[in-house]
Amino acid sequence: MIAFIFPGQGSQKVGMGAELAAASAAAREVFEEVNDALGQDLFAIMREGPEETLTLTENAQPAIMAHSLAIARVLEGEFGVKLSEKGEAVAGHSLGEYSALAAVGAFSLTDTARLLKLRGQAMQAAVPVGVGGMCALLGADLEKATALAEAAAQGEVCEVANDNDPGQVVLSGHKSAIDRAVELAKEYGCKRAVPLPVSAPFHCSLMQPAADAMAEALAKTPPQPMLLPVYSNFTAGLTSDPSVEQDLLVKQVTGRVRWRESVAAMGDAGMSHFVELGGKVVGPMVRKILPDSTQTSVVTMDDIEALAKEI
Repeated sequence: MIAFIFPGQGSQKVGMGAELAAASAAAREVFEEVNDALGQDLFAIMREGPEETLTLTENAQPAIMAHSLAIARVLEGEFGVKLSEKGEAVAGHSLGEYSALAAVGAFSLTDTARLLKLRGQAMQAAVPVGVGGMCALLGADLEKATALAEAAAQGEVCEVANDNDPGQVVLSGHKSAIDRAVELAKEYGCKRAVPLPVSAPFHCSLMQPAADAMAEALAKTPPQPMLLPVYSNFTAGLTSDPSVEQDLLVKQVTGRVRWRESVAAMGDAGMSHFVELGGKVVGPMVRKILPDSTQTSVVTMDDIEALAKEI
């Protein structure tokens, strides 16, 4: 059984999609549609940079989605591979949940691009630059990370933002609390703590203004029925109800990304082949969570052709 999975922020890089667009009219149409939806030449930024412009949250989020959806469109349009016929479910890491939903018809490409542009802007605006921070804890599980976050908070926000795999958990909150967490990490049994080069503290309670903005946006552009169910970041469970998913997308902004639990749940449901569309980020996490599963990363036209033959 196959699950299609979608990467989140951090998977962007200058040049993304360029080879695909050169090889495929279907891919070019996706990038043009996203440009039109946003009223900006996002694809030029994806293709040529500069990197600091692509990395801006409001650009990175729709860019990563556009790249994933271009691959899905090429698979379907040029190779006849429909995700809804080949897969059992979809899931995405953070913003990747929007890519997953777009890939199974819950949102149009245009609406997804606009929602992610707004989501990026709202997350950036929620906390002044320099006030928030994030760090990755390596060689740490959820229990150790939670204890460390509680010790480092000292009246400020310091929360688990991402439970990525059995050995990597990310904390988010006030920068001073995150700095304390980095200093205390080894005392709490973590192998290493690495401050992350992010512009805002994602997936913690400081993001509440962004959650409010997304609640308003999603009320105007609610999800539609899905061709495949999605595993929610917020619950790590399966949903196919658009109204439930609408609420979960709002909660996801401040809530923990329960990726490890989501993948484990997919494994329990019998999924053993995970196909990552648009990156090489979440597949390696899956390998650590489900060592007996297989992972396929699909980024280039060659990757697409190989996958079409395989499935």
